[in-house]
Amino acid sequence: MAGLRAVLWRELLFFRRRWWTITASSMVAPLLYMVAFGWGLGKTVSLGGVAYLDFIVPGVVALSTMNVSFNAVATPLSIARLYDHTFEEYMVAPITVYSFTAAKILAGAARGLYAAAIIICLALLFGARFNVDLRFLLLLSLNCLVFSSLGFLAALKVRSHPDMTRFNNFLITPMIFVCGTFFSVERVPFPMDWVIKLLPLTPASQGLRAAALGWDLPWTAPLLQLAYLAVFVSWGLKTCLEVE
Repeated sequence: MAGLRAVLWRELLFFRRRWWTITASSMVAPLLYMVAFGWGLGKTVSLGGVAYLDFIVPGVVALSTMNVSFNAVATPLSIARLYDHTFEEYMVAPITVYSFTAAKILAGAARGLYAAAIIICLALLFGARFNVDLRFLLLLSLNCLVFSSLGFLAALKVRSHPDMTRFNNFLITPMIFVCGTFFSVERVPFPMDWVIKLLPLTPASQGLRAAALGWDLPWTAPLLQLAYLAVFVSWGLKTCLEVE
């Protein structure tokens, strides 16, 4: 536990030193999405019986927390391992691999939740109407943990910084647009709808939208998120043990 607290404290100090940069960067993309889709289409288009702005806000929360949680872990950890060589300091410190893994993933998830709070406040200022209940918060936390653990795994697997850029281009960026963030997956023809439904961001987008708009929550959403979390955490932990 001492190792876990030490790594989390280090992440908190980093956040305190750069909180304004972190806050501002968390606002840019959601603001653009809500200006373009919220103001541009939100007043004239409805989807699923609700205003388009209300429809996309849960998707924007999902994709933004994906980006923030992933990059909060993947980018600094890959740089520490490949260039600064400070990753080795953790490995030789009196901190277990389990504590290090847990702390990094929790810190990344916390950054994602912080970004979510900012986005929800912005959405309310834009006039969006949605509910934030316990189901919403649980699914949101799961989404942050899933992509924080994926960022941890990716940081240990890539062999160079350009590899991390390619990972983002081929996996993270496409999920922003195809995982039901701006449209209903049910409109996608078979078999692509099943491919999309199996991507990690889709259950978060669908689950958060159902919780926010009072729809029936698809039971597959939390189960898929938990499955991805188990796979990414165990794989990342195994990789970290091999690196050690």
